[in-house]
Amino acid sequence: MARHGEPTCRLCRTERVKLFLKGAKCLSDKCPVERRPFPPGQHGRLRRRVLGYGLQLREKQKLKRYYGMSEKQFRLFFRRAERMKGITGENLLIMLERRLDNVVFLAGFALSRSHARQLVAHGHFLVNGAKVNIPSYLVEVGDTIEFKPRSAQNENIRQIVVENRNRTLPSWLEVDWEAMKARILSLPTRQDITLPVEEHLIVELYSK
Repeated sequence: MARHGEPTCRLCRTERVKLFLKGAKCLSDKCPVERRPFPPGQHGRLRRRVLGYGLQLREKQKLKRYYGMSEKQFRLFFRRAERMKGITGENLLIMLERRLDNVVFLAGFALSRSHARQLVAHGHFLVNGAKVNIPSYLVEVGDTIEFKPRSAQNENIRQIVVENRNRTLPSWLEVDWEAMKARILSLPTRQDITLPVEEHLIVELYSK
């Protein structure tokens, strides 16, 4: 799994947008992005105009951190999106949204994307009845994601699911809360991705 060496909330403040890396804290009034909406560090309050390469880099870093990926992982996804038909930037976003760890988080089965990656990597989930422990696994239309029977009995996991019952789900995802099972109704579209990101800048960055 991708790791970073600085406090998680500093990443959000650096990008000046909520990346939802800390679960419930991101939705509370304790969120540092709400309390200190400027980059961390001694010169964080200074207004700096970011142009050209700097703007492209920030968009790439924002997206990479949102999905919790390393630079190598992110570059591999981009090269794969390049080889697909259609618009490269949209292909990239849709592929990232289809990652199993992201789907687990969106379904309400984990506190955050990093927590979802941990649960997947530890083998708590079945996809179409088979164990999958690869967070970057891409789901397809009709796939079902559910907890292993033993994991579904874990009190901590059950509590998380109960607390997330009322969360808003994307239109392409269906959740059976009683069975603790999610189903992919369709592939996500560009309109389903709510993170404010200009993907064309990322394409420009990697096209140099």
